[in-house]
Amino acid sequence: MKLTRRALGLAGISALALTAAGRSLAQSSDGLFSDIIEGTEDFGIASDAYIFGYPLVTMEMTRRIMTNVAAAEGSHAPMGTLIRMRQYPDASFTDITAPNADTLYTTAWLDVGDEPWVLDQPDMGDRYFLLPLLSGWTEVFQVPGSRTTGGAARTFLITGPGWTGTIPDGMTELKSPTAMVWLLGRIYCTGTPEDYDAVHKLQDAFKLQPLSTWGQDYTPPAGTVDPSIDMKTPTRDQVNALSASDYFSLLADLMKRNPPSGADKPAVDRFAAIGLLPGQDLDKPKLKPDFESRVAPFAFHRIMAHLVDSDGNMTHENGWLFTTKAGTYGTNYTQRALITAIGLGANLPQDAIYPLSQRPNLLEEYSGEHKYTMVFPKGQTPPVQGFWSLTMYNEQMFFVANPINRYSMSIRTNPVMGEDGSLTIYIQKDSPGQEKEANWLPAPEGKFHLMLRLYWPDDKAPSIIDGSWKIPEVKKS
Repeated sequence: MKLTRRALGLAGISALALTAAGRSLAQSSDGLFSDIIEGTEDFGIASDAYIFGYPLVTMEMTRRIMTNVAAAEGSHAPMGTLIRMRQYPDASFTDITAPNADTLYTTAWLDVGDEPWVLDQPDMGDRYFLLPLLSGWTEVFQVPGSRTTGGAARTFLITGPGWTGTIPDGMTELKSPTAMVWLLGRIYCTGTPEDYDAVHKLQDAFKLQPLSTWGQDYTPPAGTVDPSIDMKTPTRDQVNALSASDYFSLLADLMKRNPPSGADKPAVDRFAAIGLLPGQDLDKPKLKPDFESRVAPFAFHRIMAHLVDSDGNMTHENGWLFTTKAGTYGTNYTQRALITAIGLGANLPQDAIYPLSQRPNLLEEYSGEHKYTMVFPKGQTPPVQGFWSLTMYNEQMFFVANPINRYSMSIRTNPVMGEDGSLTIYIQKDSPGQEKEANWLPAPEGKFHLMLRLYWPDDKAPSIIDGSWKIPEVKKS
């Protein structure tokens, strides 16, 4: 069913979204609610502009953190240098919310504003992979991979919005609408030593370099480390802590090389009232001083409240929230900001759908104090052409440290099927016992959230895309 505010009493809602919505109204002591009922136009425009720019600002802050190193190390590398993740992220990884524990990332941050970059992809055979390319606004503008281009070796030319040069023979152009590009490649891996080795060889065969160096031996230059960049605080917290003037000044600067789309013009024209104009520095005198600490929290609460008041963009089913509207957003700015906040780097629905469960029922939240099970009847595991997984996150949407270093459950983790062919997953803090441990998804002591990933979901029944396959509920034992 579609979840709207009118359905709250019957269907239940996301705990996080309810908290956010409640807090947004509870800000009356700070004047936020009075602004709304008095109809202060500039405050509403500033709030809309904040939501509009949230993806671009978040992408920039993420880029700064992930590229603020002299050489590639772990999940970080300088601009234009491939990050080859050699093992699955663990609980210490906080660069990206809702990280993935099923694929090895092969990623890079690029600036294609001055010249194109060449991505040379090796023969991937029949191994599942995808290479989504995100613009600065988090739009997936191209996605080479198993579903779209197949596994044969290919060479891609990633060009910027103003580039009109000649495409070299043998290359396929992938044109970005912004100078900022995030290559967020994922390669399936079982996690065994043998498969790690196989995927590492594929990762090493990828090449990335500026077009002007193509045909030459190329070594990426060392990066410059900026000691003023906070490398510890999660990106989302850093973005949310920005004052209104700092936030909009950064947004204005970013829009010079990462312009809004033509479809954004009506929205952008409104933002001139607060001094925000594409291609220009922020006109700070037009931004009211009393907005400094008030716009950001109010606008962010609006973003999170979109989980429950999404005008059909989110579907609620058996305690799960999911969307088939991710990766491309058009002028649906709140949806774009929400996906940025809860799952930066989301794929197109044809490539992946990410159902989220934040509570087992209307009256309770998930807690490590209790035990839960999720049962897939025989033949009713998620219908996909790629793979599926069930991932555990803490309340902040990061991995949970646990004694067996297991962050997700899938066929890859070799669970044991029941005698009737069903699959039962035990979701709890302590081991369910040695005979059931293969099916154990460890939980933290406190609150937690669950995410089900369906990579390359079937487009024919049964399918999550058309609603003919339903996600099982998670039940308290």
